[in-house]
Amino acid sequence: MKKNYNYTRRKLYLPEYGRHIQEMIDSLMEIEDRHERNRQARAVIAVMGNLNPLLRDTADFTHKLWDHLFIMSDFQLDVDSPYPRPTRQELTVSPRHMAYTQSRIAYKHYGKYVERMIGSLATVKDPRAVASTVDNLARYMRAKSYEYNQEHPNNEVIVRDIKRMSGGNIEIDEVALNNLRSDYKQPFSVRPQKGPQQHRPPHAQQLRPKNRNQQQHRNFAKNNGAHRNSSK
Repeated sequence: MKKNYNYTRRKLYLPEYGRHIQEMIDSLMEIEDRHERNRQARAVIAVMGNLNPLLRDTADFTHKLWDHLFIMSDFQLDVDSPYPRPTRQELTVSPRHMAYTQSRIAYKHYGKYVERMIGSLATVKDPRAVASTVDNLARYMRAKSYEYNQEHPNNEVIVRDIKRMSGGNIEIDEVALNNLRSDYKQPFSVRPQKGPQQHRPPHAQQLRPKNRNQQQHRNFAKNNGAHRNSSK
């Protein structure tokens, strides 16, 4: 008996539908009566829609099923479709070539957008807007430098990098930048205690009994007093 394995059969156009759907579509092209061929094509579309019943009744999904029907027939099936019939040229259009920037980044840990923003500040004439933007950029640069190097940079380094990226076209208030504080905090050397900490007053240590026997004696006297009062 000759065995028929899938690797000996022809390649499927859309493997997600399976070989049975492919054989149904192949049988449609052998039907000579156009009316019967259209009826069988709608039946195959219904079977294809059963694979995703939740999307079967939506218009976009039905349009996609008809497109898949023509694709699986290698665009040779002649039936009346309720949607425009796709062509091989429409589905095989090569994507538009995307141009990638090949510009060199001066400081990779800051990123290219920081360099672009600093370069665009040279055309701003409002000194207050420039100073406010430089202040925010310096904070951001300080944060990114900490993420990259795991240490806080000096403010002199931030000022020097801004001057280099701007080409000396931006006037920097170094006094204001020197007052910057990092948004990142160094990890604590001592682990914090879990739960809320209870602060005892200074005299609390004096009120506590010095030993365990003294505490038991006070509890015994308190209990005996309560029994005598209850017997009256």
